Amino acid sequence: MANIEVASEGLPGSAAAAGRRPARLRRLLAPAIVLLLLNAALTTNLSFGAVPTLEMIRVAIFIDLPGKYQLRTAFATFSSPAGLSVGLRQPNGVVPVLNAAAGAPVRAGLDGYRVRLLATESGATASALLQKLQSLSGSGSATAAQLSGKTVYIVEEGAYPTLAEAEAALAKWRASADLQPLLGGAAPSLAGPAHLDAGNYATLDEARKAAKALGDAGLEAYAAAIPAAGASAAEYRVLVGAATGAAGLDAVQAAAGGSLAPFAADKPYLLLRDGYEADGSRSTHVLIPVDGSAKVWLRTAGESAGIRLDERYGRTYRGSFEVTALNQRLAVVNELPFEEYLYSVVGAEMPASWPAEALKAQAVAARSYALYQGFGFQIAHVVDNTYSQVYGGIGTEKPQTTAAVDATRGEVLMHDGRIVEALFSSSAGGVTADAAEIWGNSVAYLSSVPSPDELSEQGLHRWHRVVLPDGRNGYVREDLAEETGERTDAGSKVLRITGDGVAIRPIPLIQSNVEPIARVDAGTRVVLLETVVQSNEMSWFRGPFTPAQLAETMKSRSATPVEGEILTLEAARRGPSGRVTELLVNGKRYDVRTPDTLRPALGGLPSTRFEIDETGRVAMLGASGEARERPYENGEVHMIGASGETVKLDRNDMYILSGDGTIRAATAEPAFRFTGTGNGHGVGLSQWGARGLAESGYDYQSILKYYFKNVTIEKE
Repeated sequence: MANIEVASEGLPGSAAAAGRRPARLRRLLAPAIVLLLLNAALTTNLSFGAVPTLEMIRVAIFIDLPGKYQLRTAFATFSSPAGLSVGLRQPNGVVPVLNAAAGAPVRAGLDGYRVRLLATESGATASALLQKLQSLSGSGSATAAQLSGKTVYIVEEGAYPTLAEAEAALAKWRASADLQPLLGGAAPSLAGPAHLDAGNYATLDEARKAAKALGDAGLEAYAAAIPAAGASAAEYRVLVGAATGAAGLDAVQAAAGGSLAPFAADKPYLLLRDGYEADGSRSTHVLIPVDGSAKVWLRTAGESAGIRLDERYGRTYRGSFEVTALNQRLAVVNELPFEEYLYSVVGAEMPASWPAEALKAQAVAARSYALYQGFGFQIAHVVDNTYSQVYGGIGTEKPQTTAAVDATRGEVLMHDGRIVEALFSSSAGGVTADAAEIWGNSVAYLSSVPSPDELSEQGLHRWHRVVLPDGRNGYVREDLAEETGERTDAGSKVLRITGDGVAIRPIPLIQSNVEPIARVDAGTRVVLLETVVQSNEMSWFRGPFTPAQLAETMKSRSATPVEGEILTLEAARRGPSGRVTELLVNGKRYDVRTPDTLRPALGGLPSTRFEIDETGRVAMLGASGEARERPYENGEVHMIGASGETVKLDRNDMYILSGDGTIRAATAEPAFRFTGTGNGHGVGLSQWGARGLAESGYDYQSILKYYFKNVTIEKE
């Protein structure tokens, strides 16, 4: 029978509540309360008390926090099948500004400094220039402005917070040979956030008509919205010009006949422009000041429709969006009900086809993890990727994962009255990590336990590591080679390749971004070294890496730079789970902030539970009985082959027969292969392990208490 923890307040049978009732009523209630608690103990092990709750969560999609997290975008383009309501968010509410029709895009950006590339009456030319900018990784935008009675497409690049950054960009685009044919001799210039004020208007339509009238007179003018007195409604103004400073404003003022005052941006404002997109469609552009004073608020009338954000893979999200400036960069935050956020997270973090109890365990862990973060990103609780936990919007929601969230609604993990940082990773590789192995500090509920992660290997191909006729080695999938019945002089099996153009790969995995070592045709004979399962979340292979490749990935991750060429790597210390906690490079300690830093430092290893194959490290016993060890000693090497013939080692690949009869692939020059288990930091819940436990009959509460020690599952 599970234990129940009951808070002293709020429940009918608590001592505090009993003191406020007549004695007879207390006597009548007592049996019912005991029965209720007995029944609860038989059906659940949840504790009810004061646990952290969150009604709405803020997820940063784009944000710039130097030293912590940076994901930038110059613009954020939104749309919804139900249309969008755009407002100016204030401390006491949202001031409505405009509505966008169903499917119509609204593009938010900074009213900063921009490179003005071209003003043209040709929409086709503007589209071609925008497309070219996109291919060159530029942040292009175009405005359909009314000037002198004509529609002129003003194409600009960037939204820079400072004039210096914009000037550097201007020099870059002026020198771009790719853009010159599309500019038609036009000289790019700069535009900026300095404007003149052409007065107040009661409605947006009136402001737009006034802006058009000024445009017909040859002045570039746009409507803008600011909060009116009381901030319950918007006040509309017309802003003239887009200068970089006082000198530019003087020129605009002269063109206007000296009748306009400088715009005093003493209130948050939204500058509204008619946008023109690369595909020829129209949009609404909303620009905000770089000082962070304005917050654009976007919501949709149809909650089930969601809001699409083009710049984040075109994903669609529940809830609303806030766009503002933080640290002079665009910040995009999705705000939505907390439990609905979890619908997406659980669907993104764990396959919906997995057992329901594993999905429930993931739901409680994800809820606890998010609550533990607090307001961890200054204006947001979490971000949308593995730096927090994966959140992909509506697209990752599945009925099964949504059901898991609903079934555990409000449940969290607690330890000593505090929310647990319920960490999780894909696979612990057979045993979870103690927190100290990864980040250097112990956590009472995050200790090492065995984990049944082998399920990730079910149904995978096995791969043969083979030696090619030219001496190189790599992996071929088992169904692309067959036994010949032959053996080498050393006793190794000889295989025959069964197809043409078969790829021999550096690790037992098809990697679209990694070229094969070689391609061989049917009938090619190869020598078998070993047969392994395909690289996966449980067991994996990486490398080989040259000293130069490792030096590149290691150089910026240690307080003490590596001196000289990397000749040797050794795991000097390991934690309780066998994960590497200290690495020696050329015999000296490689100083990293935390042991987990070793993963990116060593070329992006899946985990720190690994072994190092120093292929260039070979101990040899000469004919005179003298021992030699590479890579510490150079010079010519002659070896006795399996046939008894003495040969000079004049190629990089060599194969050494050890005393136990196994053959080791070695190299004349230093190189490093890594074999390991696990995918991720390995602390806390292993997702593959949770599946394994669920398939063994564990319920979600048992799974969680297996991975997180001395915790309770509580619910408000």
